[in-house]
Amino acid sequence: MLEVGDGHSIYWEANGDPHAQPILYLHGGPGSGTSDGERQMFDPHLFSSVTFDQRGSGRSTPATTYGVDLSSNTTAHLIADMELLRRRVGVDNWIVSGISWGTTLAQAYAHEHPSRVSGLVLGAVTTTSAREVVWITEGVGRIFPEEWDLLRDAIGEEWSHLSLVDAYGEMLASPDPELRDRAARSWCRWEESHVSLNPGHKPYARFEDPEFRYTFARLVTHYWRNTAFLGSSELLDRAPDLALIPAILIHGRLDVSGPLETAWQLHKSWPNSELRVLEDSGHSGQALNSAFRTALADMHQLVRVADGRASTAEA
Repeated sequence: MLEVGDGHSIYWEANGDPHAQPILYLHGGPGSGTSDGERQMFDPHLFSSVTFDQRGSGRSTPATTYGVDLSSNTTAHLIADMELLRRRVGVDNWIVSGISWGTTLAQAYAHEHPSRVSGLVLGAVTTTSAREVVWITEGVGRIFPEEWDLLRDAIGEEWSHLSLVDAYGEMLASPDPELRDRAARSWCRWEESHVSLNPGHKPYARFEDPEFRYTFARLVTHYWRNTAFLGSSELLDRAPDLALIPAILIHGRLDVSGPLETAWQLHKSWPNSELRVLEDSGHSGQALNSAFRTALADMHQLVRVADGRASTAEA
């Protein structure tokens, strides 16, 4: 556990050869926390991998339960936590990787601390722009109209004048425990519906856990209704600023949760990026995980070559 301030402590792990290439992994959600399977994506001979549960998620404390103040749970706070963790691990820079929400956080960190990022590997790319939030909470209902009607109809009359994500944010903060649970169930059922195009999709077992369900729904709505505290399209607008950092972007053609358009626009504005489109993949699944592991090995080689050139130049 690492104390990061504001009463928060984050759970973190380091795995693999401690002398190998350092790499940080950022989990999705927001609010998913890390899992044992994510640890296995990193070849322990190639990487010294670091994973952590973001504030309020997984094994970090305090947990995101009813009444927990989220004012100290923002993207800026998470970036500061990552820097504290980097210093705790004792590395000057590292490859930063992530999937889904983790890609938004990875980009935000790279903008804030570019000298600390030797490369980026991003799967199921998002920037959590206002346009993306509207799509995933409103627009994708054109593909799943029955499921979206259930999501909308679960909103109480008191919040019907609000946007869908704002309404759920308010319901999840309600003092009524039955309303909170109903809102969390409804939100997670919606999440399950729009990732279901993944080939071989299986229901997300953790959504059956009421504590996880609430944490996930509350943190997702908290970040989405605030466009990740980054402005309406900051990461897309600032993508050219990352020109000196190599990146591999991986995205599924079948991803309706976050259409390929975002990864494409980001790639066009990021001169040192490579976009790998997976024709048979959605927002998650085996194809994405396999491509992610391949990209990690490729980035390891890129960084190794770059480090060798830098050492030769210094000599």
